[in-house]
Amino acid sequence: MKVEGAFPRDLAAEACGLLWKQLDMDPDDPGTWTREVVRLGLQDAEPFVRSANTPELHAAFDQLVGPGRWTPIEKVGTFPVRFPRTKLPEEAEDYGWHIDASFLTAEAEAANALSWEGELALVPPNYDKILRCNVTSRGRSLLLLLLYTDTGERDAPTLLRVGSHLDVPPLLAPYGPEGTYLEAAGVGAHRPLTLATGEAGDAYLCHPFLVHTPISNTGLRPRFMAQPSLLPVGELDLDRADGECSPVERAIRLGLGREDER
Repeated sequence: MKVEGAFPRDLAAEACGLLWKQLDMDPDDPGTWTREVVRLGLQDAEPFVRSANTPELHAAFDQLVGPGRWTPIEKVGTFPVRFPRTKLPEEAEDYGWHIDASFLTAEAEAANALSWEGELALVPPNYDKILRCNVTSRGRSLLLLLLYTDTGERDAPTLLRVGSHLDVPPLLAPYGPEGTYLEAAGVGAHRPLTLATGEAGDAYLCHPFLVHTPISNTGLRPRFMAQPSLLPVGELDLDRADGECSPVERAIRLGLGREDER
């Protein structure tokens, strides 16, 4: 779901100003934009929290996840800030089709093996050993793409495989609650593609199993976007006694062949 004007443009600009202060770069001097992507961690300053908790977004969360079934966002991130490069879109240094893992293995969690604070490495060196997702999407009800700058086709919009979230549930189901790290390069490859373009203040609310990839910024200005998770209250329930599954839950059931498409 795309929500246009999910938060005000001036709030997006205020948030970008705070992010620039965390970068060792000058917003007005492209000569200082020496990296292709810098990944900034969770942000809890007031402009970020306000931007992710507008009435428009809360109404959409209720529609997709269900009233009372999600937690208000207290920290926003991560922010993969992408700087212009003369590359083909698929030549981005971290290009790769994937779904975002939503929890750590018990061992990795106990060892505090991954922090989302501050600047992050692009990929943890042992990511496939510590990151997990399961068929009930433990730890994530929605993947959000919040645009803090205008994002056209050349400005590193996230590339999405439309409908690929239906292809993921049968791949995760055999692993039960413990889940697995899902190699998603070929998942949904037959699906149509779309770009998450829009204006500053727009938001994309994605099923947590939607397969996507970053692409290069071939435009003229840096692209600022956040990709926070909407956390569930408890866990998704694919077998609610009252039958009132949310659209997110019904999509998983549909992928498992347990619900008719309508």
